[in-house]
Amino acid sequence: MTRMAGLTPQHFQWEARERIVTIRLTRPDRKNPLTFESYAELRDTFRALAYAEDIDAVIFASNGGNFCSGGDVHEIIGPLVGMDMKGLLAFTRMTGDLVKAMLGCGKPIIAAVDGICVGAGAIIAMASDLRLATPEAKCAFLFTRVGLAGCDMGACAMLPRIIGQGRAAELLYTGRVMRAEEGERWGFWNALHAPDKLEEAALTLARQLVAGPTFAHGITKTQLNQEWNMSLEQAIEAEAQAQALCMQTEDFARAYRAFVAKEKPVFEGN
Repeated sequence: MTRMAGLTPQHFQWEARERIVTIRLTRPDRKNPLTFESYAELRDTFRALAYAEDIDAVIFASNGGNFCSGGDVHEIIGPLVGMDMKGLLAFTRMTGDLVKAMLGCGKPIIAAVDGICVGAGAIIAMASDLRLATPEAKCAFLFTRVGLAGCDMGACAMLPRIIGQGRAAELLYTGRVMRAEEGERWGFWNALHAPDKLEEAALTLARQLVAGPTFAHGITKTQLNQEWNMSLEQAIEAEAQAQALCMQTEDFARAYRAFVAKEKPVFEGN
């Protein structure tokens, strides 16, 4: 059994209540940049969440009116310029491992984005399952603006699946800001909320997920990710097996009994 509620990270904020954990990057005065240490700690935390029995949903929230300004210019970008290929590859693999850990954690992740959401911050939002934002949110995959390719941390695989190939290509080639209304229209943002209502909306959504059949939610997340690489026939068979597994849960039986009794089911995640 792994329990996460008492975790005290060193490089980001962590608050666990009602089986929901809220994560915030720190240093709002710098628009919450990532460092080598916060990358690694986030990766390890999401890996551990896969085994956490006291957490059923994650909110990745903003802090001080911004989400994340990407890798810290002085603490990451500067040192990278002087690294050899071995060191550079170790770093880029670590950043990719954060995305892998988010995809594999088994819990739905809600990004609640206000203000700046660029570079690796945009990737974190992209790798979340659901994305809420404010009209002031500014999201940019700005890697080409610092002389890098747009193919960072899975962006060339994931972003086209969310907003379409042409739109993703434009953002990844140009590095321009995707305006909030564009992002909602394109399906990147699930909804827009006023800044003072954003976290309330994210918490309401998280509570709705936690009140649902959480074991089945984990299966849904797994299938959403794994079926990218399947043929349609393979996907249909995988879903048949996954659904049969869910039909063995007590939550499935609870839903049936509640339906017969004309009551609302109370799910317990088993």
